[in-house]
Amino acid sequence: MARMKPQALLQQSKKKKVASSISPATIIIFCFLLFMIVFFIFSTFRRFSPRSVNPTEDVNFGHEDLEDNKNHIPNYATLHTSKGLIVVELLKDASPEAVDKFIEFCQKGHFKGMQFHRVIKHYMIQAGDVNSIGAAEDWALRGKHYNQLDKNVKHEAFMVGTSKAKDSKNFQLYITTAPIPNLNEKLNVFGRVVKGEDIVQEIEEVDTDDHYVPKSAIGIMDVTLKQKA
Repeated sequence: MARMKPQALLQQSKKKKVASSISPATIIIFCFLLFMIVFFIFSTFRRFSPRSVNPTEDVNFGHEDLEDNKNHIPNYATLHTSKGLIVVELLKDASPEAVDKFIEFCQKGHFKGMQFHRVIKHYMIQAGDVNSIGAAEDWALRGKHYNQLDKNVKHEAFMVGTSKAKDSKNFQLYITTAPIPNLNEKLNVFGRVVKGEDIVQEIEEVDTDDHYVPKSAIGIMDVTLKQKA
């Protein structure tokens, strides 16, 4: 057998030393360290990257992070009307069932395109199904006398309510424009206007026919639910 040259023996010896120096334990440790580095980078990215916002927390309920289930109920509703914005504070403690029903109908888009089909000066404006007149029918019969109400009243103007008639498919919306002494007999009051009183008054001043129906269309384009006014 031919003898190997000294230079070839030296190169072969180096290769064996390099190969023998990478042990299985070293490979395992290297892989573990690599995994930890990748995991740390991924965790850091998730922590500091922008989080998606749930659109239902704005109403629109606003659209905000909520601390507990109780706060999931929005505190305000903004009516986007063809005349401007009307902000309503929801009175959850005064009428929780009416508030829950109102929120449910908002989430279903019930008020989009709804018209103010009854306007009685110095008393109230009404939006809803024109075929479901509800509480306003009796009021309209005495509409000419509403500007002569007793000053010693229980409710102020700009209160928001709905008919006491139970209707799972409809929701009549009333906004008073003057103090009403017998409001509780007619409506479930669940809110009050806190911004946009001038818009309510502008709607109140539109021309109507003898049945208090506006001669020009005035509607609600959308309703936004949110936590803050």
